[in-house]
Amino acid sequence: MPVPVLVTRPQPGASATATRLLSMGFEPVVAPLLRVETFIRTLPPVESLRGILVASQQALAALPDLYHALPLYAVGDATAAAARSHGFTQVHSANGKADDLAALIIRDLPRDGLPLLLAAGLNQGNRLKTILQAFGIEVIREEVYAARSVTVLPPAAAAFLNGDRPGWVLLFSRETALCFQCVCHDATLAARLGRFRLAAISHTVAEAVQDLPWAAIHVAMDPHEKAVLALLND
Repeated sequence: MPVPVLVTRPQPGASATATRLLSMGFEPVVAPLLRVETFIRTLPPVESLRGILVASQQALAALPDLYHALPLYAVGDATAAAARSHGFTQVHSANGKADDLAALIIRDLPRDGLPLLLAAGLNQGNRLKTILQAFGIEVIREEVYAARSVTVLPPAAAAFLNGDRPGWVLLFSRETALCFQCVCHDATLAARLGRFRLAAISHTVAEAVQDLPWAAIHVAMDPHEKAVLALLND
């Protein structure tokens, strides 16, 4: 019988991860803990920008088609692939972290010229903007989406955690981890986590839920989905 794996990331990434899990022989249980809300914003005209910075693929839906010809600098390969699927034609990828994205921009772009647009989530991207501006690269930061946490454990997740089968829980962001910690506050439910192993995308994510009674905690070597899924074969 396939091992069940709880997929907590928001859509559309949750469905993509579920497809990959099926191909690996696992049984995905899709239960996003974050709901993405896209904001309607009046963004700078395309001719006033020299490129776009995207630290999450969730920002892409808010960007108009007119931006597709601009260079887009993505935090990692998954976001870069999503940008191409949205129609962007000049896509550059960093290594998966905001610091990697900053390093890519600092290395490849001249200090002068038109500003870059940083399409960010609510309360996200301030550090990235600060780093780049310290190197003389002008950045316009616009909040174009928010990831809202669920307040009640989704039915699919509740059934998974209350079942009798051991399995895995995937956590891809600190925000999701904090939400998981919150919705698992019930002592009876939390105690059942001893049957599950955690696969976290980073130590920061793992630390957010390290006090829960996991069977084991595994942390990906790199902040990529591929590295997280590789943990399931340990």
